[in-house]
Amino acid sequence: MIHHHQQPTTQSHLSLGPLDHEPPQQPIQMIARIRLSDILTYDGVVTSSYSRAVEALSDSLTRYNAAIIQLNCDDSAVLRCGLEASRLFFRTRSRNVAAAGVCVYRAGRALEDTDSYPPCMTDVFKCMGKAARAALSAIARHLRLRSDVFNYLLDDNPLPANEASSSVLVATYSHGALQNGKGVITGGMLTSNVETEKGLLTLITTDAPGIQVCDPNGHWYLADDGSSPGDLLLLSGRSLSHATAGLRPVSSYRAATANTLIANSGGRTSLAFRLMPQSNAILDCSLVSAAGHVIPQSYVPVSVSQFMDDLSAEENVSCNRTDNANVPHNNLNKEPSLRSILSDPLSGAFLEDAMFVSCGHSFGGMMLRKVIEISKCALCNADIDSGSLIPNHALRAAATAVKYEDDKRLFHNSTLRKRRKEVGIHRENGDASAENGVQRVIQYPFTINEKVVIKGNRRTPDKLVGKEAIITSQCLNGWYLLKIIESGENVRLQYRSLRKLLISHSSDDRCPSPPVQN
Repeated sequence: MIHHHQQPTTQSHLSLGPLDHEPPQQPIQMIARIRLSDILTYDGVVTSSYSRAVEALSDSLTRYNAAIIQLNCDDSAVLRCGLEASRLFFRTRSRNVAAAGVCVYRAGRALEDTDSYPPCMTDVFKCMGKAARAALSAIARHLRLRSDVFNYLLDDNPLPANEASSSVLVATYSHGALQNGKGVITGGMLTSNVETEKGLLTLITTDAPGIQVCDPNGHWYLADDGSSPGDLLLLSGRSLSHATAGLRPVSSYRAATANTLIANSGGRTSLAFRLMPQSNAILDCSLVSAAGHVIPQSYVPVSVSQFMDDLSAEENVSCNRTDNANVPHNNLNKEPSLRSILSDPLSGAFLEDAMFVSCGHSFGGMMLRKVIEISKCALCNADIDSGSLIPNHALRAAATAVKYEDDKRLFHNSTLRKRRKEVGIHRENGDASAENGVQRVIQYPFTINEKVVIKGNRRTPDKLVGKEAIITSQCLNGWYLLKIIESGENVRLQYRSLRKLLISHSSDDRCPSPPVQN
C-alpha cells in the first residue's frame, strides 16, 4: 500500500524566515509514503505490491530527493520508545532545561559505561538498519540490479563477535529556544549549514517536524511535516551516488527555523540512522555498467577510506569559507587530498603519464591532451609550446605507488566477493561440506597421492580429459600438480577439473597403483 504525503498549502508553514531570506515556497511536494513490509526482500517471485512500492520509492527519491518509510506497529513503537528515552536521557543529565545534546551509538562497540547512551538504542539500531537495507535493495532493483548488489559494501548481518558496525545511530535533543537555524541530525555538532550525508542512506525519525529537503529544482520544503513519530524520512548519500554512477542523486537537507517549532515548547528529539559502507570496501560502478547503464569516466573505482577522506577535505574548505567570510578565497583552501593531486581532473585516472609543460605545471591523461590542443595552460593560462614537454618522473612514481595500493584493495575486495558467491555451492566431487551447520567451500578436496580422473573444463586440453592421474602436490587457490599415470606427464589443474576415482577393493588388490616418484 502506497500513500502520498501532501504538504500544507499555507505560506506560514513553508516560509524559511531568517534562515536564508528566501521568498515563500510553493506547496507542490508530494512525498511518497511506502510501507516497509512492501519493500522487504523475500523468497519467491516478484509480486505486484513489491513492484509498485519499488517504483514509488524510486520515483519519490528522483522527484523530491526524499521518501517516507512507514513501519508496522511493533517497529513504530520501538522508535517512539527510543525518542522518548533519548529525550529523558538528555534532560536528566543536564541542569539547564534549554540544553542540547548529541549521542552517537555504534553497534558492536565496547562501552565501559552502559549509561553513556540512552536505553533502547540497540533495538532502534536493529529496526532502522533493517529498513535502510530494505530501501537499498529496492533502489538496486529499480536500477535493474540484483537486490543484494550493494551487500559487499555493508557489514556482515548479523555482526561477528568483537566487530563494530560501520553504520551509526545519532540521537539528538535540542530545546526550542536553540532551534533557530541549527542543525539537528549531524553526527557531532550543531550547524546551520546545508548538509549532505557521506554514507549510503540516512533514515530520520523525529517527535516534531523540522527537516527541510531541497528538491532537484532547488526548492526547499518541509519534508517531515505531517509525519508521526515512528515514520522514517529517507535520504540518499554521496557513497550511494558514487556507487550508482550518479543515477541516485545526493539529498541535501537542513534544519527548519524556530517558527515551525514554537508549539513544541518541550524541545525536539531526533534519531538518525546512517547506513555507512565498510572502510575497506571499494566503490565500483562495474556492476551498474554491466546492467546497461552509461558510466561517466569520472566514476572510477575508489576505496571507501579514500572517498571519505576526499569528502572531509571538501567539508573543511566549505567550513572555513563560512567561518571566514572576509578572508580571501586563496587563503581558505586547505591542502587537497593526495588522490586529487595524483589524478587527472577530467578522467579521474592516475597521472602515470604526467608531463611538465613550458610554464612549469604538470598534466596528464585527457587534461594533457586538452592543454596541447588549446596551447594554453589550464591553471595559469600561459601560452605553452607542445614541443617542450618533459616527463615528470616524481609525479609518475607517486601516482603509480598510490594506484598500486588502490588496485591491491580492489583485488582484495573482488576476491572476497568471489568467495562469497562460492559459499553454499554443492559439487558432485564433494568439494563442499558443512561445519557447524554452515556451508563452506573446500578448495582442496583431494589429498597427496590420491588417484583422480581428469573430467576437464573449457580450458582443459582434450588429450587430458578422461585420463587417470595421481596428486603429487598442492598449489595456491585450489590448484594441484598431477602426474598422468599412462604417460608420466606432469600437469597443473584446478580442483574443479578433477573427480575422485572410485576403485573397488578387489580391483585394487589385482592392480595395485605404482608408487609415485616426486
